[in-house]
Amino acid sequence: MSAAAVQPVQPGHDDVVTADAALHQVKAYLNDHPDHSDAVRVRVEENDDELVLPRAAVELFAQILAYMAAGHGVSVVPAHAELTTQQAADLLNVSRPYLIGLLDAGEIEYRRVGKHRRIQAASLIEYMRNDDQRRRQAADELSALTQEMGLA
Repeated sequence: MSAAAVQPVQPGHDDVVTADAALHQVKAYLNDHPDHSDAVRVRVEENDDELVLPRAAVELFAQILAYMAAGHGVSVVPAHAELTTQQAADLLNVSRPYLIGLLDAGEIEYRRVGKHRRIQAASLIEYMRNDDQRRRQAADELSALTQEMGLA
């Protein structure tokens, strides 16, 4: 996988406005048509062409639009893609040495190709999900403790 494939697309102000407007339309369509599970038909206004898209792709597109509308950069990485340690560190927004510590500690699955480590994107996403869940649990415990102590 090339380095360019994991570089996020950073939306400018006009992109944020456009993404926000499009997001509302896409979400409205998905909500109004919950039964159409296979495909979504999209008509191109300029030439009246019709595109048939998998519903899952349109749902993913809605997620991308939501991030862009919030002003966040977005990357699309296939789950089967193998990332270098630098690419994986960039996606986690951590240093490469920190990522290598996670790999050595067994926190993220990887394989060796010669001297180099390769991380499957699916393993990285699983780590991110688990890490988010641990953070939410810690925040919930802290909130409960704060309430218990009468500080909130």
